[in-house]
Amino acid sequence: MLKSKTFVKKTRSGGVLKIVREHYLRDDIWCGSEVCKECKDEAPVLQEHACIESDLCSYPHYLIPDTNVLLHQIDILVDPLIRNVIILQTVLQEVRHRSAPVYKRIKDAIHEKEKHFYTFTNEHHRETFIEREQGESANDRNDRAIRVAAKWYTDHLAKKTNGGSLKVVLLTDDRANKEKAEQDGLIVYRCEEYIKSLIGNPELMDRLALQPDDQNEITGSKLLFPEHLPLSRIQSGIKNGMFLQGTFHANRDNYLEGKVFINREGEEINEVLLQGLQNLNRAVHQDVVAVELFPKERWVAPSSVVLQDDSPNDEDADEDETENNVNSSVLKPTGRVVGVIKRNWRPFCGMLSQSMIKEATRHLFTPADRRIPRIRIETRQAANLVGQRIMVAIDGWPKNSRYPNGHFVKNLGSAGDKETETEVLLLEHDVPHQPFSQAVLSFLPQMPWSITEEDLKVRADLRHLCVCSVDPPGCTDIDDTLHCRELENGNLEVGVHIADVSHFIRPGNALDQEAASRGTTVYLCGKRIDMVPELLSSNLCSLRSNVERLAFSCIWEMNHNAEIIKAHFTKSIINSKASLTYAEAQMRIDDSNMNDDITKSLRGLNRLAKILKSRRIAKGALTLSSPEVRFHIDSETHDPIDMQSKELKETNSMVEEFMLLANISVAQKIYDEFSECALLRKHPSPPPSNYDILIKAAKSRDLNILTDSAKALADSLNNATVENFPYFNTLLRILATRCMMQAVYFCSGMDSDFHHYGLASPIYTHFTSPIRRYADIIVHRLLAVAINADSTYPDLMDKHKQTALCNNLNYRHKMAQYAQRASVAFHTQLFFKNKGIINEEGFILFVRKNAIIILIPKFGLEGAVFFDHKDRPSPRLSFDSEIPGVSVPVPESEPEAKKPKLDC
Repeated sequence: MLKSKTFVKKTRSGGVLKIVREHYLRDDIWCGSEVCKECKDEAPVLQEHACIESDLCSYPHYLIPDTNVLLHQIDILVDPLIRNVIILQTVLQEVRHRSAPVYKRIKDAIHEKEKHFYTFTNEHHRETFIEREQGESANDRNDRAIRVAAKWYTDHLAKKTNGGSLKVVLLTDDRANKEKAEQDGLIVYRCEEYIKSLIGNPELMDRLALQPDDQNEITGSKLLFPEHLPLSRIQSGIKNGMFLQGTFHANRDNYLEGKVFINREGEEINEVLLQGLQNLNRAVHQDVVAVELFPKERWVAPSSVVLQDDSPNDEDADEDETENNVNSSVLKPTGRVVGVIKRNWRPFCGMLSQSMIKEATRHLFTPADRRIPRIRIETRQAANLVGQRIMVAIDGWPKNSRYPNGHFVKNLGSAGDKETETEVLLLEHDVPHQPFSQAVLSFLPQMPWSITEEDLKVRADLRHLCVCSVDPPGCTDIDDTLHCRELENGNLEVGVHIADVSHFIRPGNALDQEAASRGTTVYLCGKRIDMVPELLSSNLCSLRSNVERLAFSCIWEMNHNAEIIKAHFTKSIINSKASLTYAEAQMRIDDSNMNDDITKSLRGLNRLAKILKSRRIAKGALTLSSPEVRFHIDSETHDPIDMQSKELKETNSMVEEFMLLANISVAQKIYDEFSECALLRKHPSPPPSNYDILIKAAKSRDLNILTDSAKALADSLNNATVENFPYFNTLLRILATRCMMQAVYFCSGMDSDFHHYGLASPIYTHFTSPIRRYADIIVHRLLAVAINADSTYPDLMDKHKQTALCNNLNYRHKMAQYAQRASVAFHTQLFFKNKGIINEEGFILFVRKNAIIILIPKFGLEGAVFFDHKDRPSPRLSFDSEIPGVSVPVPESEPEAKKPKLDC
């Protein structure tokens, strides 16, 4: 059956356009139940014996949740106990438009066979489709469509079960919808009402998301925050310039402070400082908010206080911390949040802080991420959750509540347990770590795999070349190999050969989509979360020694001064002659008794790399620093038994130089061929204000740091040395690293600034690590099209889709870095667990008003040491924000004793 709607629309040019929309209705959409023999469904999803013990529903039944139940109670619905649920098309479409994370979770639940979730396309069923009535809102029409579908299921199943032993239960928290459903003779309950009725499952009650009415019941009557403005006022305010829109970033070191980064281009102000609970006004890290800018006389400086929210009374709002008597040059544009445009809440990991009141059900949850406020939850299992890592979701934040309200989602395991803590850091940093699905694995090549005659016809056969790889110890995902040999004309041939991952991952299939979503491999201590399945990462794509592998080669002819005479790119077949570690390669170079082909190649590469590096540094490339450590892991317990600072050898620099050269060469090639859709990588130069901490640190030792250009900064750092304090220069380089902007991927057709500040290169990309970075796979595809080695596809040439992909890759790359740091921090804690007190050299990185931030280089440890302590009196300190530094007044001379002291 075909229904059609015809309407006319006025075009921009003033013409009239007739639009006809066709809507097909069918009779062959099945109910999905095993009970029904009339519907010719060969694989019914809903069980005949849909039994769940309930005080309200003692009979077998299916559940039909409405849209709001699905949106707000998703943690209930995905619980293994809840099965045999009918998800209506009306509900699914609404959820898709309103919440992408919830939509993904419900789609995953639908694909779980043991859940027995069935999608019923009621909008295309002849008996359940309804037209929107005149004067009826879209929301009311959808509610009516849900009731009509529930009524159809009730009647349909009653006919099939001789009187209706199998029922349908509608779940809704909408009072009007519930009343109308009851009038229609449907069985209908509120979600909370139904969950409370389930026998022997009290823990499900903890997962109920609070509704607005419930939230008001558990908060005080005192107004703690200003009312958020309605969205219509916010939108008009942004339009007329009264408000600014941006993303809120909470301060990790001071819970009373945050910044809003303004999203709109062309704004004079790109960030607004917020100080105090009232001005933060219930914004949570990463929320999109509207801010009102204060007049200049109310602007303040960023706080110099390290402040953590650990007050025992959850309703005591702290006084706002602001800095007085500061230099006007450090004042920042300051404002307040007037409304929230979009919440970016997710389930948060952390620990329960049990209430001091015995038998209490309301407790505070402390998130692992210090940028997230504590969350008040209701739970009846607090005694069991103390000392556990748990997940909690925020439901809302009323204006009369010091903290947001939320609900318990999941118990992850005991705090301090290695598996639990690894799970926490993966969840907290949004690292996709689920096993690869069968759909993804189905696109892997069949084993045994080998290079075919067809491959030999279309690729350069480089198996005779003496190529080798140089990597960290234990590396199994070998992306790159190198070679260097002398040509007959006296020049040198240098090759970088990269794993041809794009040969195995074809555009658009499930394997490609999964790799694009993951974006990067994440390296944790003792664990690796692969971007691609292990068959590719550690086997077929890994350029291991003495096996034939497919590669993408970048080959230069150079003179002995490392000047490129010509370059060419080709798909190839190689056979690596050795898989070396950095130490093994260094040993070969240094051992004068070794003169085999591999060693000669390494020495040639190392000599050229030194020339390339000195040339880069002369152009202004930066040599920065960050404290890095390496763990020695026990082979049985997998606990760290030793840790030390990473030692870099000449061979580390050798490999890096040729990877950089290959990336630059490929970047220029793909940009020359595809100026609008080349995927490149840039490193923006930092704004001058970023260098304040570096300049002040150098000034404390009467040194001057110039930041006009990368070259000026590099030269200043090279000259910044202090006698009898050799580590000072390293400290400055660590600070300089923290002044830098994040390097990002971008599409060449959407930007005009390609410069890479840190490398002092006018153009750059990533080509050399396709096993662990998806950006490199896209670059391989572009290069393959450029040299006619592969065909293109629409998404590759679409700059808007490339930009969306770059945004995801930048996010995944950043999260992977944070996850890796968190893993190092946790393993450092494990290492010190039973060590007792250790004396080790430390350096002060930053000085705050009430604390100093100390770095211990040997262990890569960094942390705050507070001047105040509850067990000792606070010292009298004088804080100078200009240096910044603190000083202790000289104590008065000891008064003369009234009685002579005894010599003991």
